[in-house]
Amino acid sequence: MLNDKSLKEMQERVDAYIGQFKEGYFSPLALLARMTEEVGELAREVNHFYGEKPKKSSEEERSMEQEMGDVLFVLICFANSLHIDLEEAFDLVMNKFETRDKNRWTRIEEEGVGDE
Repeated sequence: MLNDKSLKEMQERVDAYIGQFKEGYFSPLALLARMTEEVGELAREVNHFYGEKPKKSSEEERSMEQEMGDVLFVLICFANSLHIDLEEAFDLVMNKFETRDKNRWTRIEEEGVGDE
């Protein structure tokens, strides 16, 4: 059974893995290219599953879970290479959504409210 991991723990685990290689992290531009490639692979899986483009019988079976994991790994590499704390980054973006964008979308009404 997998346990819950914090973003900090994931960043540390990736850093320990990458740290064992002389090459270290790729350059930011290479990481961005790699992330774009991984997002493309995820898009292909989504298109096969939800879109109009079925897989060819010769294509390898992949899962959206695996593709999302690949995107997450590269994102963590990118953040680590730039010394960005992803928990801090997450808090910044959530604060933006919870303040600036708090009334941007239609909220789900609570049941019973206004039903008289």
